[in-house]
Amino acid sequence: MNNGHTLLHIDSHPVRVQAGSSVAAALRVAGGMGVARTSVTGQPRAPFCGMGVCQECRVLVDGKRRLACQTVCAEGMRVETLE
Repeated sequence: MNNGHTLLHIDSHPVRVQAGSSVAAALRVAGGMGVARTSVTGQPRAPFCGMGVCQECRVLVDGKRRLACQTVCAEGMRVETLE
């Protein structure tokens, strides 16, 4: 952590966010819309409910499936969006 910020990697790109931010917030910082995955029809999917119910924000965090809206960013974390 550096000056209240956390550095993580989203799809191999470094992203610095405020400490305590969710992965969903980091996705938004990294790519504007915060797209976490694409549907079977190729449509972009992003966090919708913000509380883990819709499961639209599924990502891989350090190789494990997680909900981006329910996961707090950690220094050095590696996030992969699902396409």
